Amino acid sequence: MKFKLSLLIFIITNLSFGQTINSNMNIYNIEFNSIDNESITLEKFKGKSLLIVNVASECGYTPQYKDLKILQEKYKNNLVVIGVPCNQFGKQEPGTATQIKSFCSVTYGVDFLLTEKIAVKGENQHQLYQWLTKKEHNNSFDSEVEWNFEKYLISPEGKLLENFKSKINPMDTEITKHL
Repeated sequence: MKFKLSLLIFIITNLSFGQTINSNMNIYNIEFNSIDNESITLEKFKGKSLLIVNVASECGYTPQYKDLKILQEKYKNNLVVIGVPCNQFGKQEPGTATQIKSFCSVTYGVDFLLTEKIAVKGENQHQLYQWLTKKEHNNSFDSEVEWNFEKYLISPEGKLLENFKSKINPMDTEITKHL
């Protein structure tokens, strides 16, 4: 009974001061599902750089899949590319998980990690993108995802380094200089 009361007091105290329990999320504790519906925790990639990219199959930037694949292959010992399908920009990712996976594999030979389709902005923003876009979580900077194929680079130590807008090619030296 004492434990339940203490927990209740802790929750009320934190909420009454406007704090959220997840105000210091750790990137390595964030969970999501792969496109194959397998649970993934970023902890498994600790010690490698992460390039997280919101992707879409029907976008003018879709050919960047090719360079994301090349980047992943070239830096495979130090980098993990994670493609995050999202249908929030121009409805350019309307497919099911099976359709998205097939398109990426057949058209671009994608073999890097793809997640389930998630929200990268708005009311239903996934926890991963809450961390990526809010300084209160990532301790680096605030940002806003403006379109498909925006890229977020995280250091091997879990620090958010930079946000690259859609027009920046994955093989650009702005990205590769960090790898």
